[in-house]
Amino acid sequence: MTVKPAEPQASEPFSWPVRVYYEDTDAGGVVFYANYLRFMERARSEWLRALGFEQPRLAAEHGVLFVVRAVQIEYLKPSRFNDSLQVTVEVVNVGASRIRFQQRVIREEEGAMMQELVTAAVDVVCVTTDGFRPSRVPRELREKMNITTEITE
Repeated sequence: MTVKPAEPQASEPFSWPVRVYYEDTDAGGVVFYANYLRFMERARSEWLRALGFEQPRLAAEHGVLFVVRAVQIEYLKPSRFNDSLQVTVEVVNVGASRIRFQQRVIREEEGAMMQELVTAAVDVVCVTTDGFRPSRVPRELREKMNITTEITE
């Protein structure tokens, strides 16, 4: 099954569906805490793809990669095997070489109530492919992000 989300808009967070598999859980039957980082990584990759950018293309054409610099995460409620989750991606701030995201992992409860399970502030840095030195976020990506937050240096 191929899921093709709409192009992200600045006014609403991008959302990516994730199903919890048995392999994602620990001995207690809940999602192992580090796996939420994997879910968030997937959502950021899909957000980038929805904007029209593939990571290999950014590396080949612009000579840059994105690496995680910092994560501040809060685990609010557990998730279990077979849960259907939504992982959101929202651009909070863009610097010359840094993008700060707010990410959430949400589970839909009975009655269409959404329950926030995990929240995180994630800083990624744009670096060169050859030396991993900081590099400016490519202009065409900045333009496609359509952000409403102020660009900081």
